[in-house]
Amino acid sequence: MKTIIYTCPYVPAEWIAAYGLRPSRVMPAALRSTGPLALTEGLCPYVHSFINEVITDSPQTDTCGVIITTICDQMRRAFDILVRRCNLPAFLMNVPHTWQSVAAQKMYVDELRRLGQFLLRLGGKPPSDDTLTQVMLEYNAARASILAARSHLSARQHAEAIAAFGRDGLANMLNADTSTGIPITGVPLAIVGGPMVRGDLDIFDIVEQSGGQIVLDATETGERGLCPPFDRRRIRDNPLVELAGSYFNGIPDASRRPNSELYNWFKSRLLDRAVRGIIFRRYIWCDTWHAELWRLKEWINLPVLDIDVGGDNEAHQHRAPNRIRSFLETLS
Repeated sequence: MKTIIYTCPYVPAEWIAAYGLRPSRVMPAALRSTGPLALTEGLCPYVHSFINEVITDSPQTDTCGVIITTICDQMRRAFDILVRRCNLPAFLMNVPHTWQSVAAQKMYVDELRRLGQFLLRLGGKPPSDDTLTQVMLEYNAARASILAARSHLSARQHAEAIAAFGRDGLANMLNADTSTGIPITGVPLAIVGGPMVRGDLDIFDIVEQSGGQIVLDATETGERGLCPPFDRRRIRDNPLVELAGSYFNGIPDASRRPNSELYNWFKSRLLDRAVRGIIFRRYIWCDTWHAELWRLKEWINLPVLDIDVGGDNEAHQHRAPNRIRSFLETLS
């Protein structure tokens, strides 16, 4: 089956799958300065790694297209680079930053329809409402299963289950074993920020080894990046509108204007899970998340550890574990 790759949570996997194509959300293996694209000054380490992964891996797989969104300026830049450096057909999907107006929501629906034309050119088939509804219900059940598994998985296992679902979709759910993990107990922490790479999941191990436990993964590639459940009644009325509403209105992010829903979502889960401290993880070149650091510190009455990620330098790899251990010592 032909594969469409993307990395942004505002790209609905269900829409791609309904066209008979395989959606695969890329989570780069690691932040690295080597690859087809040399390290470029001012380019986000995550975006740099994503570009290199697309250029390196797509010729060796059944990938037939890549979707980039306008959710941040760095990703807009990624689209321009991929168009020049990669033969893979690329689609730039406009995702409005403002989200509360009818016009913005209509624009998002129109972008999904425009994306559908791109998928048709790559061999997809236009779905009927019944087909889209069935796919949406299947993905709905899969997400519910993954979220329910959090209670008996370690934080890293849960993050890996979310990543595997994004990469493999429903196929992964047929083989995933989410019942054998042994939960770790420790000082309950939350981690919040942009997307992570697979190599950075070591942070969950470091926290556990230092006497803590990540009980809330509010990074873009974690629990926060999953859309909320669909309303079954509204699916029957208009599946595309319900799909768009759940993704566009239901995924909180720092890039939204206003982004008050990010704090509402975060606050309710901090209370529910008795979080005692927050790890704020941001990329050095990400102005969007950097700006949120001070607002978060003013807004929440919890200790916050700021970890800035710059790439694959050895100094950073040793500095972060020491800071996490020191942070947890203050909470013990």
